[in-house]
Amino acid sequence: MVPLKVIAFSDEEGVRFQSTFLGSAAVAGILPISALQITDKSGVTVQDVLKENSIETTEENLFQLKYAPESVWGYVEIHIEQGPVLEWVGLPLGVVKGIAGQTRLKVTVKGSQGHAGTVPMSMRQDPMAAAAELIVMLESLCKRPKDFLTYDGHCNDFRVESLSSSLVCTVGEISCWPSASNVIPGQVTFTVDLRAMDDMGREAIIYELSNQMYQICERRSVACAIERKHDANAVICDTELSSQLKSAAYTAVKRMGGEIQGEVPVVMSGAGHDAMAMSHLTKVGMLFVRCRGGISHSPAEHVLDDDVWAAGLAILAFLETHM
Repeated sequence: MVPLKVIAFSDEEGVRFQSTFLGSAAVAGILPISALQITDKSGVTVQDVLKENSIETTEENLFQLKYAPESVWGYVEIHIEQGPVLEWVGLPLGVVKGIAGQTRLKVTVKGSQGHAGTVPMSMRQDPMAAAAELIVMLESLCKRPKDFLTYDGHCNDFRVESLSSSLVCTVGEISCWPSASNVIPGQVTFTVDLRAMDDMGREAIIYELSNQMYQICERRSVACAIERKHDANAVICDTELSSQLKSAAYTAVKRMGGEIQGEVPVVMSGAGHDAMAMSHLTKVGMLFVRCRGGISHSPAEHVLDDDVWAAGLAILAFLETHM
């Protein structure tokens, strides 16, 4: 019999501190003590927040949170799909075969602040216009990587084709200083979220992206700094666990009176999950639950009660094979 533990992890998304998987990374033993000193936009550290919630965290007790690898048989995560595939095929559950690797960048462009009415266009060093060109270039690079990447021993035709099918890039946050309608900004900062199933391909994109950005900034006579804020390699789910979850999902849907034309879908995850951190500790598997319209990270995010119930039945069916 395999003992079961249910864990609700904190801060999978990493929005506040720009450092994902704080809870699961601690359990997996890969959260560095330096993570306690990461700050949010207000200068508040992770350690400060824990202290406010009566949690005194030191290097010693952070290490004690780690599970011993020999004590863990495996890890299974249930998560809403955050995409439209399951709704499109008309099934409540799907099995995840892998999770895309991810890099988060912070790009800072510095120019010359000036009056909007008195500085001639030909004399401007405008970081906002430069940032706009950088963002459009990023979109082009990620839509058509084969137009930018050179073919060598690390980046062959197969890798570029594989990269093209999974690569996504997003600028989700942008800010400027001093942020006044009649002032040419002195500085613009924006984030880049870059994801792909191929880790070497992702590194090739980041290398090319950095080169292109520096060239554009040099041509525009502005300064450009690129910081890597977060990295996570792609994770392939355990084939045995995935096979068992697929069978369990099929059983669950049948128990609920559902008809399955074909098989339970097996999909890739473009979103990051705690399973990425837990893969450093043990083998991992994931089950996706259908969500309405594929909408996520929104008040409109919604799952059906019956679909959640189906996921519960699937886990029970999965556990029955190990008891």
